[in-house]
Amino acid sequence: MTLSLYLFAGLTVFSALLLVGCLALPKDTSKVLQRLEEVTRTDSGRSTRITGSEKLEELSAKAAAWFRAHLWLTDDPGLRFRFASAGLKGAKPGDLYHSARILGPLLALVVGSVIPYARFFWMAALPAIAYLMPDLVLARMIRIRSEHIRKSIPDVIDLLVICVDAGLGLDQAMLRVAEELSISHPETSDELMHINREQRAGRPRNEAWQAMAERVKIEELDALVNMLLQTERFGTPIAKALTTFAAGVRTGRRQKAEEMAAKSTVKIIFPLVIFIFPAIFVVLLGPAVLNIMHALADSPK
Repeated sequence: MTLSLYLFAGLTVFSALLLVGCLALPKDTSKVLQRLEEVTRTDSGRSTRITGSEKLEELSAKAAAWFRAHLWLTDDPGLRFRFASAGLKGAKPGDLYHSARILGPLLALVVGSVIPYARFFWMAALPAIAYLMPDLVLARMIRIRSEHIRKSIPDVIDLLVICVDAGLGLDQAMLRVAEELSISHPETSDELMHINREQRAGRPRNEAWQAMAERVKIEELDALVNMLLQTERFGTPIAKALTTFAAGVRTGRRQKAEEMAAKSTVKIIFPLVIFIFPAIFVVLLGPAVLNIMHALADSPK
């Protein structure tokens, strides 16, 4: 029985490590180096060498696809929409997600079984946490990506104004902005390129823009999409509309910053009362209390 348990634990640990190996390897995320490489690289100088991380990623993807195929796991449309909101494309994210939901609880069950105290509690709690962990990670990825896109909206608007003033149409301006933001704001560039691909495939511009707003779910982006749709419908000059919208976005962000600054005076009360005031009372009243105690002790009874 012990040998079987060890074999099962070893197989589970090996499968889990193989599954998340590609995510644990460090990757070069320096945007400056990527930009320099993009500028200086030529088509003839591109390297076709496959690195060890790429091999491990391919191997883990094949293992996840095998798990998914043999366990008859199907894609949920809502889950595919969440993957799109997180910027994950293709079948690999779904394979990794379902495999993590299978191997994670098994690995957590093995870990809980070797804990010497409260074993049954850990055997029930750890698999539940491991089963929910992929959803939590996916939700965090969606939130971080949406925040990055939100921060890039002023740059997008400024570049759109420049491109439109230079004589480009809206579609050509979007494509140009996507190319320029591919290094500084890759998430926004990916969304704009996705819109361009959908329009080339025959999807109307209005539907492509609305689909992007539904994926990202950012207030400023929703307002930008609505403004562009109304501009196209009523024939308003796009450059003037974008300039007005950019001024409104900056005013809104400045007001939000002022609101947060005003709230800080209320939020700082709790650290003051809990941490600062007791220390001040000890420093100011401590010597006086000690002197009073010494005086009372030395006084004749």
